[in-house]
Parts: sequence; C-alpha cells; structure tokens
Amino acid sequence: MAMIEVEHLTKEFRLGQVTGFRDTLRNLGARLRGRKPEGRAVFKALDDVSFSIEPGEVVGIIGPNGAGKSTLLKLISGVSKPTSGRIVTRGTIAPLIELGAGMHPELTGRENIYLNGAILGLSKKEIRSKMEEIIDFSELEEFIDTPFKRYSSGMKVKLAFSLATTLKSDILIIDEVLAVGDLAFQRKCFDRMESLIRREGRTVLLVSHNIRQVERLCSRVLLIDQGRILEDGPSRDVCNKFYEMSDKKIMGSFLAGARSRAREVSSGDVELTDVSLVNARGEKIQEVMARDSFCVNIKFTVFRDIPRPIFGVGIHTTDFLYLATKQSAGVFDDRILTPGRYALNFTMKDLPLLPGTYLLRFGIALGDTFQPVYYREAVAGFRIVGGKRMSRATLMSGVDGFLDFDGQWHLVSQNGPTEEPVLLGMSPFRKSVS
Repeated sequence: MAMIEVEHLTKEFRLGQVTGFRDTLRNLGARLRGRKPEGRAVFKALDDVSFSIEPGEVVGIIGPNGAGKSTLLKLISGVSKPTSGRIVTRGTIAPLIELGAGMHPELTGRENIYLNGAILGLSKKEIRSKMEEIIDFSELEEFIDTPFKRYSSGMKVKLAFSLATTLKSDILIIDEVLAVGDLAFQRKCFDRMESLIRREGRTVLLVSHNIRQVERLCSRVLLIDQGRILEDGPSRDVCNKFYEMSDKKIMGSFLAGARSRAREVSSGDVELTDVSLVNARGEKIQEVMARDSFCVNIKFTVFRDIPRPIFGVGIHTTDFLYLATKQSAGVFDDRILTPGRYALNFTMKDLPLLPGTYLLRFGIALGDTFQPVYYREAVAGFRIVGGKRMSRATLMSGVDGFLDFDGQWHLVSQNGPTEEPVLLGMSPFRKSVS
C-alpha cells in the first residue's frame, strides 16, 4: 500500500494585494447593481498533479524556481490545504520544509525537542532516550537551553534536521532549507540521509536544487514546471532531462549574467572586440556535437607593443569551475604585437566534454615575465550535445561528471602460484571523471 497518494491535486492562489474594506464595499455595490465585481487574477501553483510513493522509496522533486515544489510539500505535510484534489498519507510525517517551522520561538531548543516529539506521538521517556543523540548531531550543546528565537538561521536548521532525522517517523520530507547550513554540516546531513535510506528504509521526499545530490540519493525523481509534472522516472533519466532544459535557458539570459560576474584583468593595452565559435564550414555556432572539432575565433585590438605574447584559452562551467586551459607558450616567441587589430584562431580537436553548457575564458600575457596584459572569464558560451560518437543513450548508461576519456581494460587471473596468468579480455571503454 502506498505511503503517499496524490490524486488530481490543484492549488490556486489569488494574485495581488488582499482585498480591503473599501474594495469589499465597492464589490458589494457592484453586485447590488447587477455587475460582476472586480476579482484578482488566479495563479495555479499546482495543476492536476497525480502520483503515488511506495514504502521505502526515496523520491526527489526538482524543477525551476516557482515550479510548485515547495507548495507540493506543504500540501503533503498538511501545512496548507488544496483547492481541489486528494492527498492520502499513511504513517507519521517529519517535515523540514521551512526554516523554524514547527518550532516555538519562546521555547528553548530542549523544550522544542520535547514539543516535536510529542507531536510525533512519542512518550516523554522515548524523547529523553533520544535527547543526547539529537543534541550531539546538532552540535548545539552549548545553546540547547537558549530560546529558539535567539538561534541563527544555521543553528535553527541544525536543530530541525537533527530532530527530523533522529525521532522516528514513517515519512521524512525535506525542502531546500539544508542550503542554509555550513558546508561541513551539509555534508554531515547527506551522510545521515544516506544512512537512514540504507539502514531504515525510510520513505523520503527531497526537494533540492543540488541536482547531483538528488541523483545520488534518490531512486526516482519528479520534474515539475509551472505546476505540472513533466517527467516521473529513474533519477538519472529525469535529472538529465532537467539539465537539458536548464542548458537552453543558460545559453540565453544567463550568459549575460555570467559576464557581469566574470573576473576581468586588463592593463588597458588590449581591448577584446569579439569571440565566436566557428565550425568546419566557417559558420558561427553555439552548439557543438560531442567529440567534434571547432574553432574559437578571437578578435582584439592592441594599443601598445606586446613582445612575445602568450595566449590562453580556457573552459569553465557556468558556476566558474575551471575545467581546462591551453596556452601558446613557445608558439609566438618571435612575434611582437604592434598596435592594431588582430584575429586569433584556436582549434579545439576531439574535446572530451560531456553534453552541457560551458563558457570560455581568454587571456594574454607577456612572454618574458608572464605578466597578464588581459584576462576575462565568460567571453563566450557554447553547448555540447550528443553526437555520433556519444549518444544520449550511451551517456545515460553510467557516465557522470564533465569529461569523457578512452582507455582499455586488462584483467589477469592469478588464482594459484603455479598457474599461468590468463588474460580474460580487453576492450575499449569510455568513462567519465567528476
């Protein structure tokens, strides 16, 4: 029997300000005159959503901001009521869906532990037996008898997560609130969740924008957008679908935002005028088939002599994780860039990047001192898409990370001291590193 059943769930909100007394009188007068009163526009946060979750399932819910993820969790937790539809839950629910939710601000941390335990139906003795474990995990021993309202946001998350995962419940619901904690505690939380999933088989609903963590923790993922479920299936398949959706958005409005956050260093001797990607036919492109070659065309203007220039072209992710850099050290040792306009072409061959959106960075340095003359991140963006040598089906069968590389397997049997090693086989393979 399913732990959670959601049938044709719809949740509507009315946009604009709450109607005041004057507006109420105006609408009443309109009705008396036989006119239709002015109404606020209706927004559907969830629109006819249906799914079920079996015992022990770990289900991730992903999607863009405003898709309806948090609204869905609040409805399942009973914090909010649906406009229409039906929700059935079986067993106790420990929700961690909003910072400080379920905590009384005037009570101390210890008193809130007793309060939440009582809500879950635990006896005072049972709560007391878990008290030390809750306090130890939350790392709040020094502050456990301080009123909750005096806790920082990170301290509130620590206590709330420790409570939700230590006190026994049938269903654990976690929203994005974990992002508030420090990195060390986030790592601790994910380790605890993995332990709960493997050891206790707890039914878990997880909303997060950390798609890699969702893919790792969850066996199934729901992709929600504009209040509707677009995909419901294995975590790898659905997460890859979300990556594809995000990539298309990134190549549009995000690139301008990335440029505004990009680091730039300039001596004033060089001005970058254009960066573009060109295919073998000389056409400007923004999409590159996986493992295909392409040319980066860089145009710039020089205002002062630059002896023995060293050029650098690098690739980084949209969150500025550097992936690779190539420099021209030793290539232009006999050149002096005198004032004027230049075009630099750099051909990338067999680029081992997996499908996704990437950005380029470019720099020029003096050959004698390696002093930077010009450097800028996010000068151009491009998408890697699956090609003949790297189909999407292949990528979804165990390939992770950013890069793809070739190699060979060699397996030798050495079962006995007198036996000759037996070569079982070798075959080409392609695997990624993260």
